[in-house]
Amino acid sequence: MRIFVINPGSTSTKIAIYEDETPVMVKTIAHSADELMPFLKITDQFAFRLEVIMQTLRVEGCELDFDAVIARGPLSRPVRGGVYPVTDRMIEMACTTEHQHAADLGCMLAASVAHEIDGCSCLIADPGTVDELNDYARITGSPHCPRVAIWHALNQRAIARRYAKEHGTRYEDLNLIICHLGGGISVAAHDHGNAVDANNALNGEGPFSPERAGTLPAASLIDLCYSGRYTKEQLLKRIAGKAGLTAHLGTNDMREILRRIEGGDEQARLVVDAMIYQVAKCIASCGAVLFGKVDAILLTGGVAHSEYVIERLRPRVEYLAPVYVYPGEDEMKALAQNAILALNGECDLKVY
Repeated sequence: MRIFVINPGSTSTKIAIYEDETPVMVKTIAHSADELMPFLKITDQFAFRLEVIMQTLRVEGCELDFDAVIARGPLSRPVRGGVYPVTDRMIEMACTTEHQHAADLGCMLAASVAHEIDGCSCLIADPGTVDELNDYARITGSPHCPRVAIWHALNQRAIARRYAKEHGTRYEDLNLIICHLGGGISVAAHDHGNAVDANNALNGEGPFSPERAGTLPAASLIDLCYSGRYTKEQLLKRIAGKAGLTAHLGTNDMREILRRIEGGDEQARLVVDAMIYQVAKCIASCGAVLFGKVDAILLTGGVAHSEYVIERLRPRVEYLAPVYVYPGEDEMKALAQNAILALNGECDLKVY
């Protein structure tokens, strides 16, 4: 199987070619602030990013002879986990969703590439809005504010399958708590192949992270909204983007922050330890979701490379279950694996 993978991010577009599960070309195409400045909305970047992708394929001498093109899925609506063919309706919703994200470009880019190839499947898998929550997990104290899951579904499920394979079992036979530690932090309770609880790691729920505020005191947030000091757009940035470690310490770069801690910066130490504390509380709460029956706790994402973070997080949660660390994320491989499952008929394609 020859698979082309597209993963748009805020300042880059990652592309890869896989022959079965072996990568034969992997590229990260960086987009400067000046290049992106002319585009009012993220989806306005479509033609620009498509041309850059096609130009890169031409430069690399890559022919358009793929069995499938698969991309990161849009955040336009909640869906069940799995693999979805790209449809016109999916693209329309990605273009018109109110809170746009770079991931919304994936289905559009994939469709344009696949359109050039006879018989080529065009797919997405496990978008960040995978919603398998129990009905009571959606209820809050206000009917106006139900809980919504936005989390690192693609990487979490890939890590779950990897752990299951390493231990001679299946993801669908396990109870797992998985925590993705990145620019945003998501924690999910996986009950036999379904993520029955997960936080909104984008728009303000759960632990704070390098870039996001997490759960905030409601009355204080309302006071801030009516203070007249900020526009709606500025306040949204203070929830996701210019929040968390960025707001406290002026940077989202964990390597720089850890260097400050090593140099004796006690404020940096306090704030990072507070983040770890909040992550531990969120993981522990998933223990209640699973009635304490937890086979393993899996820690993943870029921040999981940090010994400082892992050494302080592990002792707070390992009473629940053994802790396993899978640093970084491999969304490109996860997407390729999902495409192969679909092409081999090993998973049922979902309807978006």
